[in-house]
Amino acid sequence: MKSTDYSSRALPSTTHAPALPWRLSALGNVRWGHCLALFLAMSSVASAQGLFDRLGIGKKKSSDSAVASSAALAGLSEAQVATGLKEALAKGVESAVGRLGVADGFLKDAAVRIPMPENLRKVERTLRTLKQDALADQFVTTLNRAAEQAVPEAAAVLGDSLKQMTLQDAKVILVGTNNAATAYFRRTSTTNLQERFLPIVKRATEQAGVTRVYKQMLDQAQGGALGGFGKLGAGLLGVDTVDLDSYVTSKSLDGLFLKIGDEERRIRESAAARTTDLLKQVFGAVQQKVAGAGGR
Repeated sequence: MKSTDYSSRALPSTTHAPALPWRLSALGNVRWGHCLALFLAMSSVASAQGLFDRLGIGKKKSSDSAVASSAALAGLSEAQVATGLKEALAKGVESAVGRLGVADGFLKDAAVRIPMPENLRKVERTLRTLKQDALADQFVTTLNRAAEQAVPEAAAVLGDSLKQMTLQDAKVILVGTNNAATAYFRRTSTTNLQERFLPIVKRATEQAGVTRVYKQMLDQAQGGALGGFGKLGAGLLGVDTVDLDSYVTSKSLDGLFLKIGDEERRIRESAAARTTDLLKQVFGAVQQKVAGAGGR
C-alpha cells in the first residue's frame, strides 16, 4: 500500500481566512473594553451621587405626588376650607356631647373627670379623716352629674360660636397642628361660651343637688373638726370664695374642648373619620400635602 507524504503538500492559504476571527475577536475586545469603561464611569457617577445624597448636598427633585397634592390644596376655595373646618368642629361637638352628655360621661372618664375644687381640699381631707368619705365622694359625683346634664344643652351654644371663624383664618388653621381649629375655636369664643354656658350649669347644679350636698359637706366638716364655729369655721377651712357654678362651667368647657380636639385629630389623621364628601376633599388634600412634603 502506497504511503502518502503529507509533508510535501501545500497547506491552505492563511492569508485571509484566519484573519476574520481575529478581527472579530479584536473588535469584541475593543467593544468590551468600551463597555467596561462606560460601566465603571456610570458606577462612579452613581456612587458619587449616592454620597452627595447621603451628605445632603445633592439636588433634590420635587415628586409628582407633592406637586399634585399642593395643587389639590391650592384648588380649594376659602369658602370650602372654612366650611370644611366648621364641619369638622361641628362633628367634634357632636362627638363630644355624645360622649360626655350621658351618665358617667365625666365621672368615669379620667381625662375629663371634675375633681374636688382646690380650695375645698382641706374640707375633703377633714371629711376623710372623720370617716366621711361617702359624703366627699357624693359631692364630687354631683359636680360631674351637673356637667353631664349641662353638656347636651350647650351644643347649640357651641354651634353658634362656630360662625365666628373668618375666611382669612381658615387656610392658616387648615395646615396648622392637629388641633389647630379647636385651639382657634377656644381662643376666640371662650368668654362668650362661659357667659352663655353659666346659666345652663346653674340649672344643672341645682338639679344635681350640688348646693345641697355642698352645705351638708361643710356642716359636717365644720361641726366635726371645729366644734361648729359656723362662718368662722368655713373661713378657716378656706371655702368662702368658692363659686361652684363657675368652677363646673370651666371644667365642663375644658372637657368639651378636649374631646372636640380628639375628634379633630381623628379627622385629620384618619380617612375613615371623614364621613362627608367635604371632609374627604378638604382634609384629604391636607393629608396628601403632608405626605408629599415628607417624601421630598
